[in-house]
Amino acid sequence: MSFNIGLSGLFASNKQLDVTGNNIANVATTGFKSSRAEFEDVYSATRLGTGSKTIGNGVRLANVSQQFTQGDVSNTGNVLDMGIQGNGFFVLNNNGSLTYTRAGTFKTDKEGYVTNSDGTARLQGYGVDANGKILNGVLTDLRIDTSNLAPKATSTVSSTINLNSTAPVIDQAVVANKFDPSKPATYTKQFTTPVFDTQGNQHPMDQYMVKTGPNTWDTYTLIDGRNPDGSDPAVTAPIPSTMAFDSSGKLVSVTTPGTPPVVSPDLKITNWVPGKVTNGVWAANGAAADPAGVTTSMSNTTQFNADTARSIPAQNGYATGQITNLTIDGSGVLLANFSNNQTKPIGQISLASFTNEQGLQPVGGTSWKETYTSGIPGYDAPQTGTLGSIVSNSLEESNVNLTNELVDLIKAQSNYQANAKTISTQSTIMQTIIQMT
Repeated sequence: MSFNIGLSGLFASNKQLDVTGNNIANVATTGFKSSRAEFEDVYSATRLGTGSKTIGNGVRLANVSQQFTQGDVSNTGNVLDMGIQGNGFFVLNNNGSLTYTRAGTFKTDKEGYVTNSDGTARLQGYGVDANGKILNGVLTDLRIDTSNLAPKATSTVSSTINLNSTAPVIDQAVVANKFDPSKPATYTKQFTTPVFDTQGNQHPMDQYMVKTGPNTWDTYTLIDGRNPDGSDPAVTAPIPSTMAFDSSGKLVSVTTPGTPPVVSPDLKITNWVPGKVTNGVWAANGAAADPAGVTTSMSNTTQFNADTARSIPAQNGYATGQITNLTIDGSGVLLANFSNNQTKPIGQISLASFTNEQGLQPVGGTSWKETYTSGIPGYDAPQTGTLGSIVSNSLEESNVNLTNELVDLIKAQSNYQANAKTISTQSTIMQTIIQMT
């Protein structure tokens, strides 16, 4: 019996050496999770039970469990290097076969798909629609689209404006005071905002503020120095909109002439024909304005006793843009930054979680597959529920504690030697018995 006990001890010690050696070998493997050999004793039993004087029958390997503790996350400077701070696994698809990993060493293939380091599997996540909205729920291959961002025509302009209540009134009944954009004396203040047509061409939109009474101001709007329809303001007089303020300096209404007149807190241009002035001659450039026109919000306009000034305007149009760089935030959203100062989501990474991580089956390549024991995976965006966050430009290092592993190596060696000694001792005893006969 002692031979069998000793042999089981040798086998167990050998397995412990294997596990420890594998941990040490992967101390520098990105996303690697250390393993632990777990043993249990063995008793031989009769049909009626073991009794109180039964001696054990050795040891056996019960399980090799992986330790899914957090590894250190270190900076690499590569945007597609990603570490997970917290729970969850990256999801990889290799021709329909899903695997799960903590190793975030990703790159792009020739088609722009984000793949693992050897290019055999594609990173899974959520796509976006034409407006950049994340389409949660259906996993797809994440792809970095490097095509140009199409231009967008301006449809809204907004800003905060204060018109000085103490500014002098410009009496336009006097011929010399008739509005003329070339004569600064005929208006109180000029504001310029860049706007864009459907082909991404930029045009300066000028707003001229003219104080016409104690609580009234006229606003003239020109684009490219012309009336919105392209006519010359020196030939066709611009038609102003009138702003009325109450005694506290708050905007009451904006009235635009028409049939009938339009009363609104906004200025709306619906007859803009984009064009270009060459050698003093204006001609349409073949582009168009936004079908809804250009709406300038005036609701944040006041008339207080302070300098006439405007905050930096915001408008929703832009020119054609080329992708300049990529950023990935903590929630896993891939943001493409373009040369026209626009930022557009192009996808979101999905993480997987399991009820029993210990039940996952290692398949090599620092990856695992689901099993019946692990349970089915749950997919969601990072930072959702118990899922961790994505740390871009970083990688999660192996969670192997080299000091502990070296100590375990010494223990396994001692165990092996001690079990070998029990076999040697049993052999000596048997030799003594043989010699007695």
